[in-house]
Amino acid sequence: MLPLLVSVPHAGLRVPAEVEALCALTPAEIAEDGDGGAAEIYAIEDQVGAFVTTDVARAVVDMNRASDDIRPDGVVKTHTCWNVPVWHRPLSQAETGGLLDAYHRPYHQRLTELGRSGDWVLGVDCHTMAAKGPPVGPDPGTERPWVCLSNGDGTCPPEWIESLQQCFQRHLDGPVKVNDPFRGGYITRFHAAEMPWIQIELSRAPYLPDDGKRQVVLAALRDWAQRHT
Repeated sequence: MLPLLVSVPHAGLRVPAEVEALCALTPAEIAEDGDGGAAEIYAIEDQVGAFVTTDVARAVVDMNRASDDIRPDGVVKTHTCWNVPVWHRPLSQAETGGLLDAYHRPYHQRLTELGRSGDWVLGVDCHTMAAKGPPVGPDPGTERPWVCLSNGDGTCPPEWIESLQQCFQRHLDGPVKVNDPFRGGYITRFHAAEMPWIQIELSRAPYLPDDGKRQVVLAALRDWAQRHT
């Protein structure tokens, strides 16, 4: 069992019943805004000490945003990362607050509870990313590396993320970058007050099937844990 706390916040596809009639997105648009393949790639719950995920779609409630992030691509979005409107009409303050209370706050309360337990060496926030940057993002139209590891706000010691980069490079022939194009999101920044965190982004480019990507993730995390525990 690896001494890791793993978070997978963007694998969900469900629109909660209380806002389902208001959602303007097709199932395909919901999937395109989320982390395609994440449910399969990060199906490692039985290999790690603690595992937190959600079935709620990123397009509806983004667990990797602050609760007061009101940008179009914020915590309760008005538009997807592909700039597609999410709702038939703007949500009321009560509707937005209800989504945060029901889904966002419990997710982070669970991460805080686990992070403060002292049982895990590292938190790993796990994502997939579009092979090229979408319109709403730091790198529109740019080809992305196979793996991006992030600790941009000092969410873990620099030697830890450099070590994890080496571990991934042992198992992949493609580029593994640090803090490029992503420097880490809300989950790693906020919960780094409780324990060290690294964000992992795997490109959705078809360099391996999802099962193969899962094996790479597990191999890299095992190698890292052997070095640091």
